[in-house]
Amino acid sequence: MAHGAHRYPVSDSGNCDRSQAPCGLTLPSSTIPSMRRNSILLILLAALPWPALAQSHAPSKSHLHRAVDPDRLGMSCDQILNMTSSDWIAYFHGKSQIAVPASAPADATTRAIAAYGKCYDARTDALAALLARRGNGPLMGARGDFGEFDAALRDFTAQALAALSPPADATKTAYAALYEKQFRYAFYQSYAAKLEPAAKQSAPAAGPPAKSVTSQSPPAPSGAGSSALHKDDAGPLTKAKNYFGGLLGEFPDDKMHELHAAFGKALENYAIDPSTQLAVYRYAIFVLERPTAKPFSLPPF
Repeated sequence: MAHGAHRYPVSDSGNCDRSQAPCGLTLPSSTIPSMRRNSILLILLAALPWPALAQSHAPSKSHLHRAVDPDRLGMSCDQILNMTSSDWIAYFHGKSQIAVPASAPADATTRAIAAYGKCYDARTDALAALLARRGNGPLMGARGDFGEFDAALRDFTAQALAALSPPADATKTAYAALYEKQFRYAFYQSYAAKLEPAAKQSAPAAGPPAKSVTSQSPPAPSGAGSSALHKDDAGPLTKAKNYFGGLLGEFPDDKMHELHAAFGKALENYAIDPSTQLAVYRYAIFVLERPTAKPFSLPPF
């Protein structure tokens, strides 16, 4: 038989057997739908895992946003927080000269403060989450007590900044918001210190604010000329209280009493260790200080 003489296999009777498909020839139309179904099924099975796989490995939009935050200047939060806030702001000014017009240095400062503050909050959040996972974090009552203290301190800050003459500008307000973050971090650090007593603390240890029988109130305004300011034997906390009282004394009587009461709410009925109390007074002094005055103390971080 010559090659290619028959298109289909030949049966014993000499007729073409159309039930079989010869190699290299088109299949009968009756078998095509079945093969198409099998091919489609294989394609679907192969494609099913990909959406879930792509979703699990694709970075979230929030992660991408954090990774490309221009105000971090390509640095990680760990790198930023290894610098003091003052050093970071100076570094930000130096590296962002091209991006920030020379006529808007205050804008660059507030942007640098905001970037530092976001990293500071992220570190505090991470510490709080770690303590919660280990079951060593503050209980709901302690968190509520600290929340009341923190809210009262923020309220005092808002009143004090508005009472300044002239009122605080955006830079002063941004610095106050940044430095106030130290207390929430110190609150959680106090619980971490219980797990690692020998660990070196980078923030003042703040015990969880708890109801106290003896109320703690701010000192009465003593006036800027108080002789207590010049006592060499006064401790740091006493000096801070007296200096704070002197700053309050510079306000009119009605405003002085308002600020005195607002600050009192942040400390009354709560037992706070002396180191944290000193940090609170230094923070309040910073809020009340005029920009032209010599700072009473160095920034907290």
